[in-house]
Amino acid sequence: MNSLMPTTKPGTEPVLTTHPILVVDDDRKIVALVRAYLEREGFRVVTAYDGREALRQARGADPALIVLDLMLPEIDGFEVMRLLRAESEVPVLMLTARSSLPERIIGLEKGADDYLPKPFSPAELVVRVKAILRRVGQPATPAPATPATTTLTQNDLVIDTERYEVRRGDGLIALTPVEFKLLVTLVAADGRALTRDQLLDAVYGSDDGDVLDRTIDVHVGRLREKLGDDAERPRYVMTVRGVGYRAAPQRED
Repeated sequence: MNSLMPTTKPGTEPVLTTHPILVVDDDRKIVALVRAYLEREGFRVVTAYDGREALRQARGADPALIVLDLMLPEIDGFEVMRLLRAESEVPVLMLTARSSLPERIIGLEKGADDYLPKPFSPAELVVRVKAILRRVGQPATPAPATPATTTLTQNDLVIDTERYEVRRGDGLIALTPVEFKLLVTLVAADGRALTRDQLLDAVYGSDDGDVLDRTIDVHVGRLREKLGDDAERPRYVMTVRGVGYRAAPQRED
């Protein structure tokens, strides 16, 4: 594994790293979404779905950076980081569904370079990956790659995360950027209920403390209106009382 990250000479353009990004999460849908966003930016990506496989890939693929979920089967993310730090200084971007500050601190103390709470914006993840690579001297801007379209579906909706488009049949549904990110976050959660705070983090960023959690209720209302959704018999967004919202299950009609 690379214990010394390569640097570029002053005054020269960075050369595309041959090291891939390792994405580790037991949620295959999240891995696929993150992989598509990174590959669209020109990064090569390898993946793992548990801690044991993460260590095997980290030792074999020599990654430039690891995107690491904490809640993993086999070996949890904290232990993976501890073992990695005994062998390498490879940068780690930690993903966590845990919102408590102490556990984020523990992750950083164990060697993570940055953290991103779930649910997150894949576009923000890419920005953070590039920022970490710049800090450690890796090329921040990979060579252009063939664009990869990431498509999500929710009942009769087709969501194109590259074009920022939502379609129903041949019709295009016009959403604001916040409404689009809100819809993508809910659908990518694959049926899991998300709190208002989690949705605020995904839509506005985890450091925006000036936005009230009830703002999400307003955006959900507008999103439902544009989608023609019925809150009593939802096709797209369900209210989870006392918690927040989740994507409605697939329907046959």
